[in-house]
Amino acid sequence: MLVQIKNAQAVGKEQISVPFSNMKFKIAQILKENGFIIDLEKKKKKTKKSELDYLSISLKYDEDKHSGIDGFKIISKPSRHIYIGAKDIKPVRSGYGIAAISTSKGVMSSKEARKQNLGGEILFEVW
Repeated sequence: MLVQIKNAQAVGKEQISVPFSNMKFKIAQILKENGFIIDLEKKKKKTKKSELDYLSISLKYDEDKHSGIDGFKIISKPSRHIYIGAKDIKPVRSGYGIAAISTSKGVMSSKEARKQNLGGEILFEVW
């Protein structure tokens, strides 16, 4: 999903749609709360045999068409999961970015996890 957002911003698209999952929805909510995207909406798409849920994400641009996301780094991958304790959570890019952390209380930003003193699997960093 992050790669789709970055590629869409590189060509100047206003919106993208990705298949729905609860994890993607929560990650998109974190991106919206921290100002990396404008809006997200859960919609249904009809196909010939069934209805499929998908996320419609409105991308953010500055006045000079600069994208809302400058870069990201995927840290945990299916082949290698990286876990971090609450005391080890550091600011991303001197506080200009955030990290998404999967905790026992759900997926949340690094700032929120630090406030609640929770650690977990660090998914990615975005700035």
